[in-house]
Amino acid sequence: MKFGEQLRSSIIREYQWYYIDYDGLKADLKRPSGPHGEWTEEDEKRFVSKLEAELDKVHTKQQVKAMEISRRIAVSEREVKDVVNRLQERGLNEEGPSEEEFMLLEEDLSDIIAEVHDLAKFVQVNYTGFYKIIKKHDKMTGWRLKPVFDARLKAKPFYKENYDAAVVKLSKLYDLVRTRGNPVKGDSSAGGSQGSFVRHTTKYWVHPDNVTELKLIILKHLPVLVFNPSKEFEEADSAISSIYYDNPETFELYEGRLKKTEGAEAIRLRWYGGMQTETIFVERKTHREDWTGEKSVKARFALKEKLVNPYLRGELLPSAIFEKARKEGKKSEKAIAEDERLAAEIQYSVLKKKLKPVVRSFYHRTAFQLPADARVRISLDTELTMIREDNLDGVQRSGDNWRRTDIGIDWPFPQLPPSDICRFPYAVLEVKLQTQLGQEPPEWVRQLISSHLVEAVPKFSKFIHGTASLFPDRIHLLPYWFPQMDVDIRKPPTHDFGIKRLESSTRTSTTDVDEDDDEDSDEENETTTENQNGETSGQGVTRNRRARGGVTATDIEDQTVDQASNENTYLYDSEDEPDEDRLEEARRVGGWTYYSTLLQTRANAAARVTWSVLKALVPRPRASQVPRNANLESLLGSGEIHQKRIKAPKGKKIYVPVRVEPKVYFAAERTFLGWLEYSIYIGTIAVTLLNFGASDKGGRGSSIIAAGVFTLLAFLSLWYAVVIYLYRSHAIRTRKAARYYDKWGPSILCAALFVAVVLNFVYEGKGRGVW
Repeated sequence: MKFGEQLRSSIIREYQWYYIDYDGLKADLKRPSGPHGEWTEEDEKRFVSKLEAELDKVHTKQQVKAMEISRRIAVSEREVKDVVNRLQERGLNEEGPSEEEFMLLEEDLSDIIAEVHDLAKFVQVNYTGFYKIIKKHDKMTGWRLKPVFDARLKAKPFYKENYDAAVVKLSKLYDLVRTRGNPVKGDSSAGGSQGSFVRHTTKYWVHPDNVTELKLIILKHLPVLVFNPSKEFEEADSAISSIYYDNPETFELYEGRLKKTEGAEAIRLRWYGGMQTETIFVERKTHREDWTGEKSVKARFALKEKLVNPYLRGELLPSAIFEKARKEGKKSEKAIAEDERLAAEIQYSVLKKKLKPVVRSFYHRTAFQLPADARVRISLDTELTMIREDNLDGVQRSGDNWRRTDIGIDWPFPQLPPSDICRFPYAVLEVKLQTQLGQEPPEWVRQLISSHLVEAVPKFSKFIHGTASLFPDRIHLLPYWFPQMDVDIRKPPTHDFGIKRLESSTRTSTTDVDEDDDEDSDEENETTTENQNGETSGQGVTRNRRARGGVTATDIEDQTVDQASNENTYLYDSEDEPDEDRLEEARRVGGWTYYSTLLQTRANAAARVTWSVLKALVPRPRASQVPRNANLESLLGSGEIHQKRIKAPKGKKIYVPVRVEPKVYFAAERTFLGWLEYSIYIGTIAVTLLNFGASDKGGRGSSIIAAGVFTLLAFLSLWYAVVIYLYRSHAIRTRKAARYYDKWGPSILCAALFVAVVLNFVYEGKGRGVW
């Protein structure tokens, strides 16, 4: 979809006069005042002045609306506290707040949630508009405006508004109202002990444009998990840092986690908050294959920061670490013994495998969970950053310490060189479910993970991605998602989650799509989606709005679209330069440049049409429609799955995880023995023909020929069986993504047997004088 069309379809009624005038700015770029269509200094001044006015307009509206939302949250907070206090302080015969009061409060909070959502969408689409119009200006005029205007955007950073504090407050208030003043209470540390727990985890990428909307949707079902409710929320409270350890020479832990080998470990040291935090958690993740009957487990124990270095160097024994805990008696002897055993195993691995700090991960986490109930836990990690911690290239980053100390939590870490840092472009959503009890995930979770807001990335790992990104010269085996980082994960909306204002429709349609927008210069795909009635999506939306009288749907959770869009389009256009934009620039130059560009664009268009017609005419096998299983649908949704051929960078290999169970080895052996059996049968036939044919003088020559054919066939089948068995055994041991089915072997064997039998019949008949 073109950005101009997207902007018009995204206009919210309250903000309709405050959006960037994208069409007006684009029209100015197409009207240079130079004598030969050249962009002059007066044109540049006029354009910059208008762009400044648009920036002031958007920034002012954002500031005013943000203050208004803050005031509304403060007022709602007082009202909710008043109602809850009346509920808690009522006497035995006194009536508390009515159900209607709670319903009104819930509606008011839902309206505030919708306002935060609308403001986030307003900011996001305007920021994209400024980015695209500046890019269009630089490309069409040849004047470089982007570096200068970046400074203006930093002076008025309307797009850097952080809604985390508002989300935490709204979550607390909404939970109070939803539970009618009786929120679930319990251990806020994640529903119990974090020492050792088992969950089924699925991971997704979330585009920054959808982060705030996703948080607002989740908080209507799960409260934000706050570890210290009595403390005012600060940005540092959500900061999480982890130091991953590995052997910097062999990267054996990286390779083990990438290949998912049985017993593969990941060892990290984690802390919450700033660098002054004294409590450090030493964690170990252990991968277990499904055939073992065990689940992958994360185990950890707490350690004081001042004890980390002597512990990792082997100078501090685990028994000394937990001596104080035994004296205090706050934990059971069994729990202390488990922690001590874990500490001893990790210390042994660090010393034996010569593990050193290699990668740090930093992010801000927003966790959603009912206290004391870990059945459903959702976490969203934003501003994910991976940083080098090693000393491989002679640069002393961590030195002899267990972590580097020249950085803290001052994201985006501008002081670091580009070679030391990898800023991940997406947020990471983790949906953790306790599945050992056999319960199904809630319906709203199923709809959320199959919606347009998330992109499923099974087995995504911050440690694996950071190591592969920061050590390009040492890592040659890449995860499967690594070459897909340049693919835009934004998709057309497929679900309405009910984040709507209470009044009439919040969105409005301005004018129809004008003809000029057909020449929007950033487009790669200019088709429109048609619904079942043959009308375009924009017409269908407009018609539906008119039929409803401008009122949007209420909070209905079962509005999932039956089928997602069949086009491989995204929310915004590609950054590739289309033919229309090249033609527009060539028209200004004129002369042979214009005519050659015109001829080239027309030839490209004709070639595309011809190729489409040929593909439609040439007969080819069609794939059968196979119903999608429940596991795949939970990961990828019910829409069409688009495939793209991925090629590894030069000198690298993409590792695709292959699941290997013990029965696979036995299956390969059974297949090998089956081939041997048939080879022996064929060899027996050859020996029989040779022996009985030799006694018959009349058919001796034909029998020898037939016996030779069957002997050769037996030898070839034996050789083929051995080669295939060795190939499959090697592929299984190395977890290679090979073809384990035999496409040609059985068919060739049957054909060869048929030919051998026919030859034997022909020669035998000829030898006996039948023909």
